[in-house]
Amino acid sequence: MPSLRDVLDEIVAEMAGYSDRGAVASYIPQLGKIDPNKFGIAVTLTNGEVLVAGDADEPFSIQSISKVFTLALALGRVGDTLWKRVGREPSGTPFNSIVQLEREEGIPRNPFINAGAIVVSDVLLAGHQPREAIGEIVSFVRSLADDDTIVVDGDVAGSERVTGYRNFALANYLKGFGNLNHAPELTLGVYFHHCAIAMNCQQLANAGRFLANAGRVPSSGHTVISSERAKRINALMLTCGHYDGSGEFAFRVGIPGKSGVGGGILAIVPGVASIAVWSPGLNARGNSMLGSIALEQLTKRMNWSIFSPKPA
Repeated sequence: MPSLRDVLDEIVAEMAGYSDRGAVASYIPQLGKIDPNKFGIAVTLTNGEVLVAGDADEPFSIQSISKVFTLALALGRVGDTLWKRVGREPSGTPFNSIVQLEREEGIPRNPFINAGAIVVSDVLLAGHQPREAIGEIVSFVRSLADDDTIVVDGDVAGSERVTGYRNFALANYLKGFGNLNHAPELTLGVYFHHCAIAMNCQQLANAGRFLANAGRVPSSGHTVISSERAKRINALMLTCGHYDGSGEFAFRVGIPGKSGVGGGILAIVPGVASIAVWSPGLNARGNSMLGSIALEQLTKRMNWSIFSPKPA
């Protein structure tokens, strides 16, 4: 088995040679300004060791990766009653699909498509002002990463609000079907801001380590969520974390993962590692093109796919 250090260095060198790097998410103006040549990767092992390569220390907008953290928070708040308002099935449609939401009478397929995450934001807004709910989410992410420097990129949040017409439409559909308890503009304020959290690869890999360690933060032993809930979130990441590209990601990479249109992917090898990769160019389904390729190579070379036979 090659060393993880060597594998990461090899992957960074290989990714630098790709001419087709996908297209940045220009429909959000601030994201359209990002250099598509950037590539970073970080791996946080459950034993506490952290390895980084490439542009792993450069902050980027985590976008929909934040939905993993808001889901964990919402489940802690309301438990399994959340599933009365949000489903657990793959959507098979783009992340901002309106057609499916109308057909299924305001119950989003899963918490990782935009409509589902808006409902989750509505849950977290209960009993709070929007600013307080946003602060709670940021504090939670900071505690997971053990890093108080993590912040919301206000320019990205503002850019999303100005151009987020489809998300406003989704929120109004949800409200019309009775699945939004707050005014759409208030819930969307929470949603836009948690999507605009900025992190680098190392911070993101650290924040995801509780999902690789049965719900606990390995360095402190603090239990964030139960092992059963960690298993369930990982399952949803595997089946729903890449929208209508989730099957392809599971087929090629073989581990739970959650993408964001900022070009990041958080991936989990249960019992082994939390991985964050960032390359801003997206494929046709809105997932990081080189990030997906890099993770496929990493799981193949390290035999990390959850479907790979393990030594007895």
